[in-house]
Amino acid sequence: MDAAVYATLNRQSGLMREMGVVANNIANASTTGFRREGVVFSEFVAALDQDPSLSMAHASGRHVDLSQSTIGQTGGAFDFAIQGEGFFLVETPQGQRLTRAGSFTPSAEGELVTPDGNRLLDIGGAPIFIPPDAKGVAMSADGTLSAGGQPIAQIGVWQPADPLALRHQSGTLFDGGAVEPAEGATILQGMLEDSNVEPVSEIARMIEVQRAYELGQKFLDAEDERVRGVITTLGR
Repeated sequence: MDAAVYATLNRQSGLMREMGVVANNIANASTTGFRREGVVFSEFVAALDQDPSLSMAHASGRHVDLSQSTIGQTGGAFDFAIQGEGFFLVETPQGQRLTRAGSFTPSAEGELVTPDGNRLLDIGGAPIFIPPDAKGVAMSADGTLSAGGQPIAQIGVWQPADPLALRHQSGTLFDGGAVEPAEGATILQGMLEDSNVEPVSEIARMIEVQRAYELGQKFLDAEDERVRGVITTLGR
Protein backbone atom coordinates (compact mmCIF):
# COMPACT_ATOMS: atom_id res chain seq x y z
CA MET A 1 0.00 0.00 0.00
CA ASP A 2 1.22 3.52 -0.84
CA ALA A 3 2.78 5.46 2.05
CA ALA A 4 0.40 8.37 1.43
CA VAL A 5 -2.56 6.03 1.90
CA TYR A 6 -1.08 4.70 5.15
CA ALA A 7 -0.68 8.24 6.47
CA THR A 8 -4.16 9.30 5.36
CA LEU A 9 -5.88 6.27 6.88
CA ASN A 10 -4.08 6.88 10.14
CA ARG A 11 -5.14 10.52 10.04
CA GLN A 12 -8.75 9.55 9.33
CA SER A 13 -8.74 7.22 12.32
CA GLY A 14 -7.49 10.03 14.56
CA LEU A 15 -10.09 12.44 13.21
CA MET A 16 -12.86 9.92 13.91
CA ARG A 17 -11.65 9.62 17.49
CA GLU A 18 -11.53 13.39 17.85
CA MET A 19 -15.03 13.71 16.41
CA GLY A 20 -16.29 11.28 19.07
CA VAL A 21 -14.65 13.31 21.83
CA VAL A 22 -16.06 16.60 20.52
CA ALA A 23 -19.53 15.07 20.22
CA ASN A 24 -19.30 13.85 23.81
CA ASN A 25 -18.30 17.33 24.94
CA ILE A 26 -21.31 18.86 23.23
CA ALA A 27 -23.63 16.22 24.68
CA ASN A 28 -22.38 17.12 28.18
CA ALA A 29 -22.43 20.90 27.80
CA SER A 30 -25.19 21.04 30.45
CA THR A 31 -23.89 18.25 32.71
CA THR A 32 -23.00 19.48 36.20
CA GLY A 33 -19.27 19.25 36.88
CA PHE A 34 -18.34 17.84 33.47
CA ARG A 35 -14.78 18.51 32.28
CA ARG A 36 -14.08 19.15 28.61
CA GLU A 37 -11.77 16.71 26.81
CA GLY A 38 -9.51 16.99 23.81
CA VAL A 39 -7.51 14.50 21.74
CA VAL A 40 -3.72 14.50 21.99
CA PHE A 41 -1.88 13.74 18.72
CA SER A 42 1.68 12.50 18.76
CA GLU A 43 4.17 11.44 16.09
CA PHE A 44 4.25 7.75 15.26
CA VAL A 45 7.08 6.42 13.13
CA ALA A 46 6.29 3.21 11.27
CA ALA A 47 8.88 0.98 9.60
CA LEU A 48 7.99 -0.07 6.07
CA ASP A 49 9.48 -3.06 4.26
CA GLN A 50 12.27 -1.99 1.89
CA ASP A 51 11.14 1.65 2.20
CA PRO A 52 12.12 4.60 4.39
CA SER A 53 10.26 4.90 7.68
CA LEU A 54 6.93 6.73 7.62
CA SER A 55 6.05 9.45 10.15
CA MET A 56 2.33 9.65 10.99
CA ALA A 57 0.14 11.56 13.44
CA HIS A 58 -1.27 9.21 16.07
CA ALA A 59 -4.23 10.11 18.33
CA SER A 60 -2.62 8.51 21.35
CA GLY A 61 -4.53 9.98 24.28
CA ARG A 62 -6.95 12.49 25.71
CA HIS A 63 -6.42 15.78 27.49
CA VAL A 64 -8.81 16.82 30.26
CA ASP A 65 -9.48 20.54 30.70
CA LEU A 66 -9.61 21.11 34.48
CA SER A 67 -10.25 24.85 34.30
CA GLN A 68 -12.81 26.31 36.71
CA SER A 69 -16.31 26.73 35.31
CA THR A 70 -19.10 29.07 36.38
CA ILE A 71 -20.93 28.32 39.61
CA GLY A 72 -24.69 28.73 39.84
CA GLN A 73 -26.88 29.00 42.91
CA THR A 74 -29.46 26.26 43.55
CA GLY A 75 -30.30 26.72 47.22
CA GLY A 76 -30.12 22.97 47.82
CA ALA A 77 -28.75 22.06 51.25
CA PHE A 78 -26.75 19.20 49.76
CA ASP A 79 -25.61 20.90 46.56
CA PHE A 80 -21.90 21.73 46.82
CA ALA A 81 -19.41 23.41 44.49
CA ILE A 82 -15.63 23.61 44.76
CA GLN A 83 -14.07 27.04 44.23
CA GLY A 84 -10.47 26.31 43.29
CA GLU A 85 -8.57 23.13 42.49
CA GLY A 86 -9.54 19.67 43.73
CA PHE A 87 -12.31 17.10 43.62
CA PHE A 88 -14.92 15.43 45.77
CA LEU A 89 -14.10 11.80 46.59
CA VAL A 90 -16.87 9.23 46.11
CA GLU A 91 -17.06 5.49 46.60
CA THR A 92 -18.18 3.48 43.56
CA PRO A 93 -18.45 -0.29 42.91
CA GLN A 94 -15.14 0.05 41.01
CA GLY A 95 -13.38 1.83 43.88
CA GLN A 96 -12.83 5.44 44.91
CA ARG A 97 -13.29 8.05 42.22
CA LEU A 98 -12.90 11.82 41.93
CA THR A 99 -15.62 14.19 40.67
CA ARG A 100 -16.48 17.88 40.45
CA ALA A 101 -20.22 17.15 40.29
CA GLY A 102 -21.52 18.16 43.72
CA SER A 103 -25.20 17.25 43.68
CA PHE A 104 -25.90 14.88 46.61
CA THR A 105 -28.94 13.60 48.49
CA PRO A 106 -29.33 11.56 51.70
CA SER A 107 -29.96 7.87 50.97
CA ALA A 108 -32.46 5.70 52.86
CA GLU A 109 -29.60 4.91 55.25
CA GLY A 110 -28.83 8.62 55.72
CA GLU A 111 -25.60 8.65 53.72
CA LEU A 112 -24.93 11.42 51.20
CA VAL A 113 -24.88 9.90 47.71
CA THR A 114 -24.68 11.01 44.09
CA PRO A 115 -27.63 10.52 41.70
CA ASP A 116 -25.97 7.19 40.76
CA GLY A 117 -25.83 6.06 44.38
CA ASN A 118 -22.09 6.61 44.93
CA ARG A 119 -21.33 7.61 48.52
CA LEU A 120 -19.63 10.94 49.25
CA LEU A 121 -16.55 10.53 51.47
CA ASP A 122 -15.35 12.85 54.23
CA ILE A 123 -11.87 14.19 54.91
CA GLY A 124 -10.94 10.85 56.45
CA GLY A 125 -12.25 8.78 53.54
CA ALA A 126 -15.40 7.59 55.35
CA PRO A 127 -19.04 7.93 54.19
CA ILE A 128 -20.90 11.01 55.42
CA PHE A 129 -23.99 10.25 57.51
CA ILE A 130 -26.80 12.79 57.96
CA PRO A 131 -28.96 12.13 61.05
CA PRO A 132 -32.64 11.69 60.13
CA ASP A 133 -33.66 14.44 62.57
CA ALA A 134 -31.03 16.91 61.33
CA LYS A 135 -32.44 20.36 60.64
CA GLY A 136 -30.86 23.51 59.32
CA VAL A 137 -27.83 21.76 57.82
CA ALA A 138 -25.12 24.34 57.22
CA MET A 139 -21.57 24.20 55.93
CA SER A 140 -18.49 26.31 56.58
CA ALA A 141 -15.93 27.19 53.91
CA ASP A 142 -13.65 24.30 54.94
CA GLY A 143 -16.43 21.77 54.22
CA THR A 144 -17.56 21.16 57.81
CA LEU A 145 -21.25 20.21 57.91
CA SER A 146 -23.26 21.02 61.01
CA ALA A 147 -26.87 20.71 62.14
CA GLY A 148 -28.28 22.70 65.03
CA GLY A 149 -24.82 24.12 65.63
CA GLN A 150 -23.30 20.65 66.10
CA PRO A 151 -20.67 19.39 63.60
CA ILE A 152 -21.63 16.28 61.62
CA ALA A 153 -18.72 15.70 59.26
CA GLN A 154 -16.16 17.48 57.12
CA ILE A 155 -16.25 17.01 53.36
CA GLY A 156 -12.83 16.36 51.89
CA VAL A 157 -11.35 18.06 48.82
CA TRP A 158 -8.85 15.80 47.10
CA GLN A 159 -6.37 15.72 44.26
CA PRO A 160 -4.26 12.99 42.63
CA ALA A 161 -0.88 12.48 44.32
CA ASP A 162 0.46 12.26 40.76
CA PRO A 163 -1.38 14.73 38.46
CA LEU A 164 -0.40 12.64 35.42
CA ALA A 165 -2.29 9.66 36.89
CA LEU A 166 -5.69 11.35 36.45
CA ARG A 167 -7.82 9.36 34.00
CA HIS A 168 -11.37 10.04 32.89
CA GLN A 169 -13.55 7.00 33.58
CA SER A 170 -17.10 7.87 32.56
CA GLY A 171 -19.48 10.80 32.86
CA THR A 172 -18.07 13.10 35.55
CA LEU A 173 -15.92 10.46 37.31
CA PHE A 174 -12.12 10.30 37.28
CA ASP A 175 -9.66 7.72 38.52
CA GLY A 176 -6.82 9.55 40.23
CA GLY A 177 -4.93 6.59 41.65
CA ALA A 178 -3.51 7.56 45.04
CA VAL A 179 -5.09 10.80 46.28
CA GLU A 180 -4.13 13.45 48.81
CA PRO A 181 -5.90 16.48 50.34
CA ALA A 182 -6.04 19.55 48.11
CA GLU A 183 -5.00 22.88 49.60
CA GLY A 184 -6.59 26.29 49.12
CA ALA A 185 -10.01 25.19 47.83
CA THR A 186 -13.31 26.48 49.19
CA ILE A 187 -16.56 24.49 49.24
CA LEU A 188 -19.76 26.45 48.60
CA GLN A 189 -23.16 25.21 49.80
CA GLY A 190 -26.34 25.59 47.79
CA MET A 191 -24.39 25.91 44.54
CA LEU A 192 -23.29 23.70 41.65
CA GLU A 193 -20.47 24.07 39.14
CA ASP A 194 -21.48 24.01 35.49
CA SER A 195 -19.78 22.07 32.73
CA ASN A 196 -16.70 23.90 31.40
CA VAL A 197 -17.63 23.05 27.80
CA GLU A 198 -18.14 26.05 25.51
CA PRO A 199 -20.75 24.79 22.99
CA VAL A 200 -19.95 27.37 20.29
CA SER A 201 -16.24 26.50 20.33
CA GLU A 202 -16.98 22.78 20.27
CA ILE A 203 -19.39 23.10 17.35
CA ALA A 204 -16.78 25.12 15.44
CA ARG A 205 -14.21 22.41 16.16
CA MET A 206 -16.65 19.72 15.01
CA ILE A 207 -17.05 21.50 11.68
CA GLU A 208 -13.26 21.73 11.28
CA VAL A 209 -12.82 18.02 12.02
CA GLN A 210 -15.63 17.07 9.65
CA ARG A 211 -14.13 19.11 6.81
CA ALA A 212 -10.68 17.63 7.42
CA TYR A 213 -12.16 14.14 7.34
CA GLU A 214 -14.01 14.87 4.10
CA LEU A 215 -10.78 16.09 2.48
CA GLY A 216 -9.03 12.90 3.55
CA GLN A 217 -11.85 10.80 2.16
CA LYS A 218 -11.68 12.63 -1.17
CA PHE A 219 -7.96 11.89 -1.36
CA LEU A 220 -8.56 8.19 -0.63
CA ASP A 221 -11.28 8.03 -3.28
CA ALA A 222 -9.01 9.70 -5.83
CA GLU A 223 -6.14 7.36 -4.93
CA ASP A 224 -8.45 4.37 -5.29
CA GLU A 225 -9.48 5.50 -8.77
CA ARG A 226 -5.81 6.03 -9.72
CA VAL A 227 -4.83 2.52 -8.61
CA ARG A 228 -7.82 0.99 -10.42
CA GLY A 229 -6.85 2.88 -13.55
CA VAL A 230 -3.28 1.57 -13.36
CA ILE A 231 -4.50 -2.01 -12.84
CA THR A 232 -6.93 -1.72 -15.77
CA THR A 233 -4.19 -0.33 -18.03
CA LEU A 234 -1.73 -3.09 -17.10
CA GLY A 235 -4.35 -5.76 -17.63
CA ARG A 236 -4.94 -4.86 -21.26
